[in-house]
Amino acid sequence: MVTFRPHQEKAINNLRPGSILVGGTGSGKSRTSLGYFIRKECYGNKGCTKIEKPKDLLIITTAKKRDSKEWDNECAVFGLSQNEEESFYGIKVKIDSWQNIKKYITFHDGFVIFDEQKVVGSGAWVKAFYKITTKNRWILLTATPGDTWSDYIPVFVANGYYRNKTQFMFEHAVYDRYSKYPRVSKWLDEPKLEWLRKRVLVEMPFVKETTMHHVTINVDHNKELLKKIIKDRWNPYKNWPITSSSELYALMRRATNTDPSRLEAMLDLINKHDRMIVFYSFDYEIELLRTLKEKVSKDVVFAEWNGHVHEQIPKTDKWVYFVNYMAGAEGWECTATDTVVFYSMQYSYKIAVQSYGRIDRLNTKYKDLYCYWLKSKAYIDVAIGIAMAQKKDFNERRNTIKF
Repeated sequence: MVTFRPHQEKAINNLRPGSILVGGTGSGKSRTSLGYFIRKECYGNKGCTKIEKPKDLLIITTAKKRDSKEWDNECAVFGLSQNEEESFYGIKVKIDSWQNIKKYITFHDGFVIFDEQKVVGSGAWVKAFYKITTKNRWILLTATPGDTWSDYIPVFVANGYYRNKTQFMFEHAVYDRYSKYPRVSKWLDEPKLEWLRKRVLVEMPFVKETTMHHVTINVDHNKELLKKIIKDRWNPYKNWPITSSSELYALMRRATNTDPSRLEAMLDLINKHDRMIVFYSFDYEIELLRTLKEKVSKDVVFAEWNGHVHEQIPKTDKWVYFVNYMAGAEGWECTATDTVVFYSMQYSYKIAVQSYGRIDRLNTKYKDLYCYWLKSKAYIDVAIGIAMAQKKDFNERRNTIKF
């Protein structure tokens, strides 16, 4: 018999096909969605031990969560398995990543759980999402719902509120006539949009038993190198002039993030904590982080998760797990540590929240959790820090340094 916490039970009762289940990292969205599938879609009993109308289940999640078998473990609680012969009532379960979503456009008459909000814009994933949702009942899970109305377009269209993105933009978007690129200056009929958002969102608030302590570690930066980049507009790595603002910002970040003081701070943290997850942004950062292996005790085991290397968390007493923000900020959990480190600053507030949320789980044994932010007084770190404090993304266009 499967039991649910009060906030999960309430969400199961409020969910319906086409909903977005919104719950903070560690709130138990996976178990709640499976409970909804068994009880409401398959007409199961309250304890999820008996059903009347079984149907196939497709789960689209992150590659990290698929490979770590977290969904398999959640499904096992309900007797569900990707092995049809072992699965509850013979229900066919398929778990795959967003990268492979196009493989399932022919899936039909089943139920789909879309884990994490990846349907934004109008690319290949969104087109596949439309094809799948027209043939199946579905829900979407996320810890961070959309920031702007345009983020909700795919869900609104899939629910039948609009024919397509074109109709949505025609009815609600007013473009800035003076902008060099299409930019919405304001939205029309927002009361209708508020009503539609309220209709699709199912909030799952809960009282956390953990406390996340955010600790800033001040690191240095090479002032002369940044001066050469910012004032002289010179690329010291390629030895040529900087030709665009995007190149300028990339070089500012590289000069800041590669300062030796960051590795010194990392050594102090490794000596202080036995197990920790370290998030980073760029390949040149992981190349530097790998050098730490030669500077610490051989008892410390290192592993990585990024676009090139997919290693699991070591099952040892002391380990350091390097994770690229883009590859591993969402859709997995780690209850074996109480420590996360941000080696470099992240532009996206959502990604930052998702990243430290990997250790803030319902089933963690820790009450006090720690997120260390390595920050310098360089302009780029200060600007990103201000955006994070305001719970906003850092936007280069709004902070453009004039050429």
